[in-house]
Amino acid sequence: MIIGVPTEVKVAERRVAVTPSGVRTLVRAGHRVLIQSGAGTGSGFSDESYVLAGAEMRPDPTAVWSDSEMILKVKEPLPQEYDLMREDQIIFTYLHLAANRELALKLAEKRVVAIAYETIQTDRGALPLLAPMSAVAGRLSIQAGAYCLEARTGGMGILLSGVPGVRPAYVVIIGAGVAGLHACFGAAGNDARVTILDINQERMDYIHDVMRGSVTILMSNEGTLEEEVVKADLVISSVLIPGAAAPKLITRSLLRKMKPGAAIVDIAIDQGGCCETSRPTTHEAPTYVEEGIVHYCVNNMPGAVPRTSTMALTNATLPYALEIATSGYKRAMRKNPAILKGMNIIKGNVVYKAVADSVGLPCVPLE
Repeated sequence: MIIGVPTEVKVAERRVAVTPSGVRTLVRAGHRVLIQSGAGTGSGFSDESYVLAGAEMRPDPTAVWSDSEMILKVKEPLPQEYDLMREDQIIFTYLHLAANRELALKLAEKRVVAIAYETIQTDRGALPLLAPMSAVAGRLSIQAGAYCLEARTGGMGILLSGVPGVRPAYVVIIGAGVAGLHACFGAAGNDARVTILDINQERMDYIHDVMRGSVTILMSNEGTLEEEVVKADLVISSVLIPGAAAPKLITRSLLRKMKPGAAIVDIAIDQGGCCETSRPTTHEAPTYVEEGIVHYCVNNMPGAVPRTSTMALTNATLPYALEIATSGYKRAMRKNPAILKGMNIIKGNVVYKAVADSVGLPCVPLE
């Protein structure tokens, strides 16, 4: 199969879909890999390193898209890429369609095969291609939150760790998934006081064991969530429903009860965000203040550390990309139930129910 890797066009997105070592693996399996010149520069991978790995370089995105049977990307196609897509082309990337009806309609119109990293799911419920970027985002959320609490952003001007004689910040993490766990590591490692909320008792038991009792773990319900958010200096929201829009757990009315200058880092912004007042921001302008609360809602947080993120992402996506390229998407989804769950849109039909429900389109069963 001919696999194309274009340069990412999202603002400040420096990741690339595959490392040179990943290219080498694909080429050795008998596939051709077309890389747009400069695609890996932001992650520290030169064109020469890709050529040495067996890739063929292309000067512009049109040359990559037009000659490729499968496109590997990091972020969803943007409007300037819509006309580059063609019927039957496989697009394998983070899509997050539940929060992007326009893109869902365009992918259906173009009759492509859209496979989403974020909905590939194992039989145990794990999301293996979301996990590495969730881990990165979780770790980064604490760095971002510390920045948001500084006075220059509109924050209350407190140090996350405190100092001897002065209390550290109180951090509340909503959701104990991969992102929440890694946010927990980061916050506790910075000596903050930490509470994490979830609705899964088994997951809460796991967090308790991992954190050795160093954080407070609470069963989440409407009353407990409101109580903890009101007390928080920093809230990390990381609740995820695979393929669906994130639930709005923090309403505007709750926001008004928070401390002036408190901060929210909404990791779930890719799926619409967990806060009613959340809207996507960029690395160039990452924050805004609403109702007196600093919001950080960058929807490609791992793009801030592109080399780490690209390597972690390739580790996770490469086996699936290789299987799809080698078997074709039809055989791959029949053989591998995880890939079956990654199918979002096939030749004009939305086939993932949570996506269809979120964007108001009919769902066509894969059967």
